[in-house]
Amino acid sequence: MNKCIYMGRLTRDPEVRYSQDNKAIARYTVAVDRVKTQNNDNPGADFISCVAFGKSAEFAEKYLKKGMKILVEGHTQTGSYTNKDGQKVYTSDCIIEKQEFAEGKKDGAEAAGSDEFMNIPEGMDEELPFN
Repeated sequence: MNKCIYMGRLTRDPEVRYSQDNKAIARYTVAVDRVKTQNNDNPGADFISCVAFGKSAEFAEKYLKKGMKILVEGHTQTGSYTNKDGQKVYTSDCIIEKQEFAEGKKDGAEAAGSDEFMNIPEGMDEELPFN
């Protein structure tokens, strides 16, 4: 079985390109915190390369932004190529099957350093048309 599930933050906005048959292909990287151990208080993070196709790529282009916390599910695909210096380079990507937000808008805006969401003053809850 080949299955991967990651939760982390986008390191940059997704990069979207279109194939010759006009199919969207999105690439982005998710920073996933490593598990803390007794001997390691600051374990760091792994940077997972992700690729989404079609509707998933269009969703990423429209809604995903740098700093957002997301959950991705997919499968790992490995490959290799020879770079311009003649060296063989090995690749590993998570091919996205599902992606979703892992936090609310307010939390995501704070993490991304954005202030585009309005803060509601205390005591105003009763006057809002929704709860």
